[in-house]
Amino acid sequence: MVFIILGVFFLAAPGYLHSYKITYAEQYYRLFHLHFYQYPNDLMENIHYLERALRSDFANPLNALARIETEKEWERYRALFYMHVNIKLVELHLRLGSKFDRQNAYFYQYPWKYANLQSLEKAESIYRYALGYWEEALEWADKVPYAPYMNLEEIQNWEDEHYRVENGDLDYQDIIERHLERLQSVREKYEAMGPDTY
Repeated sequence: MVFIILGVFFLAAPGYLHSYKITYAEQYYRLFHLHFYQYPNDLMENIHYLERALRSDFANPLNALARIETEKEWERYRALFYMHVNIKLVELHLRLGSKFDRQNAYFYQYPWKYANLQSLEKAESIYRYALGYWEEALEWADKVPYAPYMNLEEIQNWEDEHYRVENGDLDYQDIIERHLERLQSVREKYEAMGPDTY
């Protein structure tokens, strides 16, 4: 009886059984989403989708995330896309690094000194990796064609990011360098810990 019910269900809903291959950058970008609780695995999932978006071809301009009518708009759209995705990768790496970062070193953490030092090492490598994405975002921001009257409304937030990057209001290098300086001071506190300080 159960097999008959399942068979009828599968035959009645064939449209729900089909899937499609994810091929284009826009498709991978649409898979990016923020979780309420941002666990490392969730962050890594989003990093994977965005990195795949950077390596994938763009869909036809008819299927772009904004209305594209001219070649100049298409060129602007692609440069803004790469800039925006790299900025999102910087933000995700900062969140991921914060999961391993220690904001302060307390004297009672001596028994876990080496585990905390390893955690700080992971955080530092993640922050330094984020710097590479920021440099890439800056390169793409410079490649956005100058067009004073062109505005792609559907991706206004990308346009706003570009404006902030160009004016220096958005500077992740400064933020990351401050994280690295603080991390180094915390590392020095852990390294100075010993049985006599506990």
